[in-house]
Amino acid sequence: MPPAQYTQTRPIDHLAERGGAEDPALVLRGATLSHGELRTRVAALAAWLAERVPEPGARVASWAAKGELTCLLPLAAPRAGLVHVPINPLLKRAQVAHILADSGTVMLLGTAARLASLEDGDLPADCAILDEADMWAEVTAQGGSLPPSSADPDDLCAILYTSGSTGQPKGVMLSHANLWLGAASVAEYLGMAADDVTLAVLPLSFDYGQNQLFSTWYAGGAVVPLDYLLPRDVMKACAKHSVTTLAAVPPLWLQLTELDWPSEATSAMRRLTNSGGALTEDLVRALRTIFPDARLFPMYGLTEAFRSTYLDPALVDSHPTSMGRAIPHAEILVVNDVGEIAEPGEEGELVHCGPLVAQGYWQDTARTAERFRPAPAASEYGGTAVWSGDRVMRAEDDLLYFVGRRDAMIKSAGNRISPQEVEDAARATGLVAEAAALGVPDERLGQAVHLVVRAPAGAGENTHELAQMLAKELPNFMQPKVIHWREAMPLNPNGKIDRAALLAEIGA
Repeated sequence: MPPAQYTQTRPIDHLAERGGAEDPALVLRGATLSHGELRTRVAALAAWLAERVPEPGARVASWAAKGELTCLLPLAAPRAGLVHVPINPLLKRAQVAHILADSGTVMLLGTAARLASLEDGDLPADCAILDEADMWAEVTAQGGSLPPSSADPDDLCAILYTSGSTGQPKGVMLSHANLWLGAASVAEYLGMAADDVTLAVLPLSFDYGQNQLFSTWYAGGAVVPLDYLLPRDVMKACAKHSVTTLAAVPPLWLQLTELDWPSEATSAMRRLTNSGGALTEDLVRALRTIFPDARLFPMYGLTEAFRSTYLDPALVDSHPTSMGRAIPHAEILVVNDVGEIAEPGEEGELVHCGPLVAQGYWQDTARTAERFRPAPAASEYGGTAVWSGDRVMRAEDDLLYFVGRRDAMIKSAGNRISPQEVEDAARATGLVAEAAALGVPDERLGQAVHLVVRAPAGAGENTHELAQMLAKELPNFMQPKVIHWREAMPLNPNGKIDRAALLAEIGA
């Protein structure tokens, strides 16, 4: 069981109250906020929000690069009784319009250039927009201060949008307790402390990325947010800020291991964390060589339950392919095909139980019922569990091993990509009649997007124009690496496109 200090749940905005007043909390481009200043700024932003958006539970979205707005809003919005909807700054207007409409966002805060890219009809009728510079000017002019909230830990405080295997991104509903216990759990098993410095390179719209802030502030440490252009920027930041904690996904780790790291960029590093895909043994060895004194934490997680497992760094060399064991505040069960708890060595579905389980998908009862179902009778927590769809196996020593993914999700460079979203965009161009987006193993990306298409009757193949049109509608990480044309699509017995046959055809 976790120690007592990790079991007391509070509203998520109370994270701003944990660090020493004079200790650094947030290292921005032009200034460093101490934890005392973090408290002041969160309180001021929350007061402004409460005045501008007085309706409890209303959704406020952010669409901006990493900075003071995107780092403070996850605490300030819940303090004001609102629900924060962080939007990945890499998304383009079509995806943003969907998120705004689906969530019913009433205020969008962001950078001027991003807001200017929105077109007529992209904003809900009652949604106000405000550039972050103008927002901070209003916050300063108001001069308000809202004290820490007394919200119920089970209250909704954030909606994180994640891609599904079919259709548009879906919003995962997270409570104060979900986020607080996630921060406490990670801070505990990583052994974080007040003198830690976390380089936040992952998008803050992801649960893994957002927890870079939360777990560090839970421990009273400092966060350095970084939107990098080149992997070398990450290395330089590690040296400049004496970074102790670095979280990344396998494709970024691969790029980082190709650099010549100076000692000043590695000497302070205490821990490396990985999620979004498995590390290869070669990559583990490369990281060990560059960061000989850092502990390596491979992890597995689901947005619907934040994180499920981690592998103890002491076991990485002896059990390199293992997912590890459950993190604090999580119960991980393996359920076989007849609905019983699987025996050691038997394959089954990973089922996550406990207080990290999210509240379901926003306004989507059908998909919620598919993924969020009653916990198995053997669960110590009971209640609702996340049935992951991932196939795993538990060994005799209680270590878990990943077997395969049930759904058709593509995981590329740490991003979850909906095949249907890519296919819908391709068909919408009018250049193709049928489309199938596939994830093909790729050394650098984990999986690369390959798009197999058939032109309409009487039309020819036009790869260049199709690629150009997709570039306008889809974010960079969704762009097909290769476009394959077919005169006819293979069909399975149900009359659907046979994806397995296509993968075989293209040599995947």
